[in-house]
Amino acid sequence: MHSAGPHTERSRTMTLEAFADTIIPGEKRTGDDRAIAGAATGGGAVAAGALELLRMSAPGLDTGLDGFADRLNEHAGAYAAEHELAPERSVPPFVALPYRHRAALVERLTSPGHPEKDGWVLLALFSNMAFDSAAHRHTAEALRAGHPGLVAMGFAEPDSDGVWRFPQYSYGRPLADLHPATTDSGSPE
Repeated sequence: MHSAGPHTERSRTMTLEAFADTIIPGEKRTGDDRAIAGAATGGGAVAAGALELLRMSAPGLDTGLDGFADRLNEHAGAYAAEHELAPERSVPPFVALPYRHRAALVERLTSPGHPEKDGWVLLALFSNMAFDSAAHRHTAEALRAGHPGLVAMGFAEPDSDGVWRFPQYSYGRPLADLHPATTDSGSPE
């Protein structure tokens, strides 16, 4: 919690969850969940695994996440003072903001001209990616687990052998004739 110091792992986790939840909102995990604002029904970016993806080494954000969380809380503290919001010390400053204020702050941070825009947009993109594509998980496993983003988009289940085949065109018709040199496997000769 924030009262234990701004640099605790729990504080940073809550802050990053609140950021991801601001990008793609979801429902609270429990009634006393503070990181998730509960601005939408169903699972959002956090339930989709945004923090798992952000903490992976492959995207390259893992070593900077503490800095993102600390900086977001600095911005949130300044934002709260600017809007005369009563400070709350039991949670990190960004987590303490009501959802509409979280969204307004994230909009400010990701707007053209903001000097830190690139970093915040990158964090937002990976939060989206966790929801939209489950980039941190094998697609079939994510579907079996009920991944909220893939389920919400109606992502097709693989065939019983785990392979996706599409015997019918997704648009209900072929979009173009096959090139005469296309092989049976779909490759050009």
